[in-house]
Amino acid sequence: MALDARIPEGPIEKKWERRKYEMKLVNPANKRRHRLIVVGTGLAGGAAAASLGELGYEVLSFCFQDSPRRAHSIAAQGGINAAKNYQNDGDSVLRLFYDTVKGGDFRSREANVYRLAELSVNIIDQCAAQGVPFAREYGGELANRSFGGALVSRTFYARGQTGQQLLLGAYQALQRQVAAGTVRQFPRTEMLELVVVDGRARGIVVRDLVTGRISSYAADAVVLCTGGYGNVFYLSTNARGCNCTAIWRAYRKGAYFANPCYTQIHPTCIPRSGEYQSKLTLMSESLRNDGRVWVPKRKGDARSPDQIPDAERDYYLERIYPTYGNLAPRDIASRAAKNVCDEGRGVGPGGLGVYLDFRDAFARLGRKVLDERYGNLFEMYERITGDDPHDVPMRIYPAVHYTMGGLWVDYDLMTTIPGLFVGGEANFSDHGANRLGASALMQGLADGYFILPYTVGDYIAHGGLAKVDTSHAAFRDAEREVAARTDRFLSIRGTKPVDHFHRELGALLWNDCGMARTKASLEHALREIPPIREAFYRDLRVTGSGEELNNELERAGRVADYFELAELLCFDALHRNESAGGHFRVEYQTPDGEARRNDDEFAYVAAWEWKGPDTAPALHKEPLEFQYVPLQQRSYK
Repeated sequence: MALDARIPEGPIEKKWERRKYEMKLVNPANKRRHRLIVVGTGLAGGAAAASLGELGYEVLSFCFQDSPRRAHSIAAQGGINAAKNYQNDGDSVLRLFYDTVKGGDFRSREANVYRLAELSVNIIDQCAAQGVPFAREYGGELANRSFGGALVSRTFYARGQTGQQLLLGAYQALQRQVAAGTVRQFPRTEMLELVVVDGRARGIVVRDLVTGRISSYAADAVVLCTGGYGNVFYLSTNARGCNCTAIWRAYRKGAYFANPCYTQIHPTCIPRSGEYQSKLTLMSESLRNDGRVWVPKRKGDARSPDQIPDAERDYYLERIYPTYGNLAPRDIASRAAKNVCDEGRGVGPGGLGVYLDFRDAFARLGRKVLDERYGNLFEMYERITGDDPHDVPMRIYPAVHYTMGGLWVDYDLMTTIPGLFVGGEANFSDHGANRLGASALMQGLADGYFILPYTVGDYIAHGGLAKVDTSHAAFRDAEREVAARTDRFLSIRGTKPVDHFHRELGALLWNDCGMARTKASLEHALREIPPIREAFYRDLRVTGSGEELNNELERAGRVADYFELAELLCFDALHRNESAGGHFRVEYQTPDGEARRNDDEFAYVAAWEWKGPDTAPALHKEPLEFQYVPLQQRSYK
C-alpha cells in the first residue's frame, strides 16, 4: 500500500510557507484548555515542550533521567550545521539541501530535507540569543568548521561539547516554562505504553523508576522525542539508558516503523577494550578536520607509529577520495576502515583500529590553537586510553552510532496514529540511508522549536477530540498490560542477568547486520534471534521487586523490545536487495566497492506495520521522487 506523506504542492522553497499558511490556528485563550504530552527532554523534546508551553498549552514533560539536562543530546560533540555562509565559501540553503540528500544516498524525502536546510539558519539565531557559547573568530563573528560530506564550512560548534551547550539552552527555555506554570516535569519516569482511544493517541502509561508505581496520563496529543535504537547492538556510542521502548510500544499500537535497517556506523570511535565493556566512546567527527587517518602500508606492521615513515603510511581516505579526503561521509569512511583492517593492516589489539594523527596539524597550527578547538576531546581520549594525542596518534574504529530509521511520519511529523507526533532521532524523516555529521542537532532543534509547535497546533485546531481521562477503559487495559509484563520478568527467576542476553543479541546483530550484510548472514540472524529470546524468557533472573528502584527490571523491559526490533531490522535489511548508505549488502556493490543502489525497485521508504507476535509485518511503501536533486551514483572521489 502506498503511503501519503501529505507534502504541500508548489515549488520546494515555498512548501513550508504554504503549509504554515494553510494550518488552522488555536485561539490563545483556548490553548490553555488543551493538554499535550512530550516524552523525552533532549534537543527535540526539550525544545518542543518549551515552545508548546510558551504558546500557552498545558504540557506534561517526561524523561527517565534524574534531570532533563541528562538527555543523551548532551553527548553530541562536534557541532550543528546551518547554511549561514559566514565563510563566504559557496554555501547556501540549496547546497545544504543537496549535500543532505546526496549524503543520505537518495533515500530521504526531498520536501523534509529542504525544510530542514531552510530552518537551519533560524536555529543558530535562536541558540545564540539563548546565550549558547558558540566558538567565535577573533573579530567576534561565529566560527565554522567542516564535517564529513561537505566541501564548505557550515558547522557551528562550542569546542567539543556542542550538544551539551545546546541542551542547556533548551533546558533553560524549558525551565522558564516550568516556572511559568505551563510545563509540569516528570523526571525518573519511563513511558511503557501508548494509549489509543477511538484510533487517536490520547495518553501514556508510565512507571515511576524510584517507587515502581504504574500510572497513566491523558492528553489531546502525544509527542515522542525519545531518541534512536542503536543500543539494540549492545555496544554503541549511545548512553546505556537509551532504548527503543517508547517508539516500539507505539509501533505495536499501529504506528508504522520506517527503514529500520538504516543504522549508522560512526568511523571515529575509541576501539573496544574488553569483553565486558558496556558502551563505546565517540571521538567527534570534527577531529577529521585536522587529524589524518592512516594505517601502515605493510600487512602486520607492528612498529609504533613514530617509527613508520610517511612513505610507508597509507593515508587511505586521501588516496581513495581525493576530493573529500578525511572528510568523506561516515558510512564511506567506516567501510574504508573496515576494509583496511580486514586486509590485516589494522593497528592495536586484534588489528581493529586505524590511526587518527594530529602530527601535521600541530606542526602547522601549534598546540594552543588545536587545544582551543578540541582540548576536551584530547583530554577525554587520554583519560580513557592512557595515551596523549599530543604525543601519539589516536586509535579509532567504527561503531554503531545513530539510527536513521524510526517511526514513519508525514510532513507534519505525525505518525499513522492520529495525534501521535515524533521528533528528532525517533522518527525517520530527514536523513535517508546515512546521516551527515552535525545534522542530528539541527534536526532535533528544527523539529522542536520550529515544526512541532505549528503542526501539533493544527491537529488540535481541527477538533473532534472527545473528552478523555484516565478512567477510560483503554487506560486501565494499558496499565494491566504493563503490570503483566513487569510481573512476568520478575517471575521467571532463572540464572542469567539481562546483560547476558543483550550482549548475545548485540554480537549476533553486529556480525550479521552490522557494517556489511549478506542474504546468508541476515537469514542466519533471523534463525538465531528466536532461540536467544526463548532463553531470555526461560532463564532470565531479575533481582529485587517492582516496588523500588530496579535497574535490572528497567533493562529487562528494554531488552525484551530489542528482540522484536532486531527481527524487524534484519527483516527490512533482507527485503532491500540493494546497498544504500548505512545499509551495505555485500552482494550489491560497484566494481570499486561502493554501495550500488537499485532505484528502479527500491526508491521508496519501507514502512512496516505490526501484525502481531510471530507474524510477518506488512510492508507499506512511500515512493520517493527526486525533482530537485536528480538520482545519480553517489561519489566523493
